Amino acid sequence: MDISVIIPLYNESESLPELTEWIERVMKENNFTYEVIFINDGSTDDSWSIIEKLHQKNCCIHGIKFRRNYGKSPALYCGFERAAGDVVITMDADLQDSPDEIPTLYKMVIEEGYDLVSGYKKKRYDPLSKTIPTKLFNATARLVSGIKNLHDFNCGLKAYKNEVVKSIEVYGDMHRYIPYLAKNAGYTKIGEHIVQHQARKYGSSKFGINRFFHGYLDLMSLWFLSHFSYRPMHIFGLWGSLVFFLGFISAVILGANKLYALAEGIPFRLVTDSPYFHISLAMMIIGTQLFLTGFIAELVSRTSQERNKYNIAKEV
Repeated sequence: MDISVIIPLYNESESLPELTEWIERVMKENNFTYEVIFINDGSTDDSWSIIEKLHQKNCCIHGIKFRRNYGKSPALYCGFERAAGDVVITMDADLQDSPDEIPTLYKMVIEEGYDLVSGYKKKRYDPLSKTIPTKLFNATARLVSGIKNLHDFNCGLKAYKNEVVKSIEVYGDMHRYIPYLAKNAGYTKIGEHIVQHQARKYGSSKFGINRFFHGYLDLMSLWFLSHFSYRPMHIFGLWGSLVFFLGFISAVILGANKLYALAEGIPFRLVTDSPYFHISLAMMIIGTQLFLTGFIAELVSRTSQERNKYNIAKEV
């Protein structure tokens, strides 16, 4: 099979027939063998009944129904598990992603050898309240991930080699950082293609400003895991030792000043009356806690089944 198209959706019943017809037309024009996998993420409208009718008309249309709304990442994860095409295309169900981009994305993966191609909606039909935070978010993601050539990490329209989606685990809200997850898995040939952004035709946007706050927290978590998931002691132990050492040296200096004052008969207040004593004590306690956190994290890491799981590219 050439292409698997994965489409997560939540209350998009109005757009599904038009989107399916559009995809079918593109596939026939290019003689692609394909499947379309709709993941109904707990919709409360008629989305599932429409998917069932579409499947009856075309056996290439498949559907997965969640009992409740879990989010886009779990929906993509289930779609990735079932995808059988050589190239996996993800897109949104709201008609803002154009299926006409599929042939170009397919060729970039198959002929140009990209592991992943991300769409870039250079010209957007979104309000400033969404476009400005999006630019800040993408700038931060480029800086942290090191993937400098991507301008739109969160674009729903992407193309992957099948082996890429089988090698990464998308969870929580990590769908925003699939290129970063792919890079961490060793797939470094990541490209970008400028795609047309369609104005929303049906329904309402699921966008919320809280997604950006969650996005930054997820990005920091992903950065930490990519650098220290196999060696947590390297960061917690290092900073813990450093903070403890600074606190200990400060306490020694306070004690030495007290002894010197006593030896010279110089009036000197109690060490415990000095704010520096309490700062030093707090630093030693925090340093010890950080060190022990690294130690416990190291023990947990050693018992993890994923500790020696590596992505092997080839074997002879």
